Amino acid sequence: MQFKVPQFLDIEDKIFGPFTFKEFVYLAGGAGLCFVLYKLLGLLLGAIPILAVAGLAIALAKYKPNNKPFINMIEAGFNYLMQDKLYIWKRRKNIIKNDELRITDEDNKREKLKNSTRLGGNKLRDLAWSLDVLDLKK
Repeated sequence: MQFKVPQFLDIEDKIFGPFTFKEFVYLAGGAGLCFVLYKLLGLLLGAIPILAVAGLAIALAKYKPNNKPFINMIEAGFNYLMQDKLYIWKRRKNIIKNDELRITDEDNKREKLKNSTRLGGNKLRDLAWSLDVLDLKK
């Protein structure tokens, strides 16, 4: 007995011509709000808000960044703005005020770099060889 497995479950049905139900609601709501703005403000005063609402409605209906609906991006941005943020930084111990302190700090940094162990070309090659030759099974 064979069963047909449904495919393309993530694709929404096109109900209103080339638009899905959600896209149609976004476009119809945007058109309705544009009409209300036109009646309240007129064409000259309402041009900028009408264009903003129309752009948002079109973006909600058709713009899909990373194949995700634009409403998800708006929701994520809103959540980011509303949540508490944690800022972490390191406090500086010495505040440099004089040129003499700068020179001594630079000298100290240079000496620390000289004294720190570095893996040069020869040491690194020797370490790699010892790891290749070393047999832990014995």
